Amino acid sequence: MEFTAKDVQALREKTGCGMMDCKKALVESDGDMDRAIDYLRERGLAAAAKKSGRIAAEGVVLSYADDAVSAIVEVNSETDFVAKNDEFKTFVVSVAKTVALNNPATVEELNELTLADSTDTVAEALREKILKIGENIKIRRFERYEGTVATYIHGGGRIGVMVKSQTAPEIAGNETFKEAVRDVAMQVAATHPLYLKSADVPAEVLEHEKKILTEQVINEGKPAAIAEKIVAGKISKYYKENCLLEQDFVKNGDFTVGKYLDSVASSLGGKVELVSFVRFEKGEGLQKREDNFADEVASMIK
Repeated sequence: MEFTAKDVQALREKTGCGMMDCKKALVESDGDMDRAIDYLRERGLAAAAKKSGRIAAEGVVLSYADDAVSAIVEVNSETDFVAKNDEFKTFVVSVAKTVALNNPATVEELNELTLADSTDTVAEALREKILKIGENIKIRRFERYEGTVATYIHGGGRIGVMVKSQTAPEIAGNETFKEAVRDVAMQVAATHPLYLKSADVPAEVLEHEKKILTEQVINEGKPAAIAEKIVAGKISKYYKENCLLEQDFVKNGDFTVGKYLDSVASSLGGKVELVSFVRFEKGEGLQKREDNFADEVASMIK
């Protein structure tokens, strides 16, 4: 029995499985929709797809790094219990290694790659984990840096940070330098800066802040003649709170982060430039699953 692209789409809608899996199922079942569904169910593919509707807002952020490249990845699960599972964490690190070695552009592209230290694709390995663990698992996002990078994972995978810098090779290999940039990565985890430096703040964001601050000053009854100076001072405070290089260094408040790195570079006889950073917090911005224990128990005894 022949089938069309519309049949493939219909099977996808019925099962939630991928296009290639649906196409293969229809080939194996001679185009019979019911048999194709059975084919997918027998191989656990439809069961995995069924779980994909569940909320996955727990999980971990973990990293992989070698001398030339580093990557962090967030993989979400439904419960914190799964996120603490060693097998799950090993899978997440393998995903990060796959990102580091292959430099995919998107999660979709990542899914088609062969998982590091495996013969399965990332998508196949993910599907196997969903079936084995019995929870929805999703690869949400990743970032990859080349060059001199410090990574820091906080709270067993609750927050992950990468900080990229530029400096001479002899400084990059120095333990004092490594400790300094790791301290900066820890600061990123703790203070959640939005930008690297004040020049990176978008003009529209700055104008929005100025408008709000100006209204605040006027509502406080301050004279319009000095409102501009007051707002300028408040904008300086905004930079200090939200721009990493302008933040007070947590370990030594006598320095900003920028001045601290300058002092470290000077002591080592060179220069250090902080290029960029990325901070992932697991479940950030995702809807959390809300369990009602009383309702759960009630449903079990009906």
